[in-house]
Order: sequence, then structure tokens, then C-alpha cells
Amino acid sequence: MENPALEVHSRYSRFLPYLAVLSTDLRQTFRNWVYRLWIVATILVAIGFLLYRFGLHQEAGMVRPASVHSSELFRGIALGSLALIVVLTVSAVASERGTLADSVLSRGISRYQYFMAKLHSRAIVIVLTFAVMSSFMLVAFHFLLGEDLSLAGVTWAVLTISCLLIAVVSVGVAMGAITNSSVVGIAVLWIAMYGLGILMSLLPQTFPSPEKVIARLPFVLRGEYELNSLGEWVLGSLFVAFVASTIGLIAFARRDV
Repeated sequence: MENPALEVHSRYSRFLPYLAVLSTDLRQTFRNWVYRLWIVATILVAIGFLLYRFGLHQEAGMVRPASVHSSELFRGIALGSLALIVVLTVSAVASERGTLADSVLSRGISRYQYFMAKLHSRAIVIVLTFAVMSSFMLVAFHFLLGEDLSLAGVTWAVLTISCLLIAVVSVGVAMGAITNSSVVGIAVLWIAMYGLGILMSLLPQTFPSPEKVIARLPFVLRGEYELNSLGEWVLGSLFVAFVASTIGLIAFARRDV
């Protein structure tokens, strides 16, 4: 008769390599200069934008809804952050090519666990950081520039952009796992993103695209949105993330380290 304690310990020990890489990469990401640069740049831009709009609101009497200001800031931060987010995600695996063989072959961790730990670590850090920063910014806009923001609309806006970031993170980590260097992965990913953006801009208006979703943010923040449309965007982003991570995982498992 098997010992239940040994069986539980055996099941738990299977996840120890994954948890070890996950916790290590979380600490490394928080100490990464690219991550810290993203935080500092975002905070400075948000404070400067808020003070500028608040000055116009008080001195010049230019009254605009807080939802419009918030959507403009959302758009600027989302597009401006892509460059640093791409660097953070592609370098998750590609930057460790020199020590990857030792990590996988000598430390008892499978390639699947290694890849998923890197993917989950970067996704957790980037999405949670964006959600926290955007929540503080929206609260500031709500109290300083107007009170037309809806709690449900704010929640959906943050969720919408977060799902977009999850898709970008998944594609970035997968690209870093497929390519041999961070520079090549970043270049290929940027070319692919720009090409995909151009193609999606040519699609019919009914087809959801990042540009169209971001353009509708002022209405979403006020609570004027179609739940089915936002739900389709969320599911579509998660589907892209799933496909990208699956391709990256399969390719990483089959290539030499």
C-alpha cells in the first residue's frame, strides 16, 4: 500500500523546478533596468500629462471629459510601452542561451516547465504592473478632471488592454524561444507587429483590431460599450496568446539548447 504522504510529496516535487524558475525570474524582472525604465517613464509621462491637462482645465477653462483624457493617456502609454515590453519578453529566453543547456540538462527541469515559467513570470509582472499603474491614473483623472468615468467601464478598459498585453507577452516570449538572439527576435517581432498592424487597418470596420479598440476607449470608460464586442476582443486576444505560446513551446522543445 502506497504511503499517501509520499504520493503528495511526489506530485508536489514535480512543480518545484517550475516554481524555482518562476520565482527567480520574477525577482530578475523586478530588478531589470528595462522594467524599471518602463515604470519611471510611464509615471513621469502620466504625471506630466495630468498636470498639463489639469492646468488647462483650471486656467484656460478648457473642459473635456475625464474619459477623453484617460483614453489619450491609455493610448500613449500602451503604444509607448510596446518597445520596452518587447525587449522584456523576447529576452526572457533568448538572453539566457549561454546558460540554457545547464539550466535544462543539469538542474532537472524540463523544457516545458522552463518555457512556461518564463512566460508566466513575464505575463504576471507586466500585466499586474500595468493594471496597478492604470488604476491609480484613472482614479486621479476621475477626481481632478471630471467624474464621468464608470467603474464597470474602467474595469473593462483595463481588462481589454491587459489582454492585449498578454498576447504581446506570449508572442514575445515565443519569439525569444525560437530565435537565437534577443536582437534578432526583437527585430523580427517589430517587423511582424508593424506588418500585422497595416494589414488589420485594411480590414472592415466590423472586424476588431487594436487600433479600433483603443479608439473606442472613451466610450468604454464612460460605460458606453457593447459587452459582446469587448468579450470577443478579450477571447480573441487570449486565443492569440494561446496559439503563440503553444507554437513557442513546441519549437523550444524540439530545438537544441
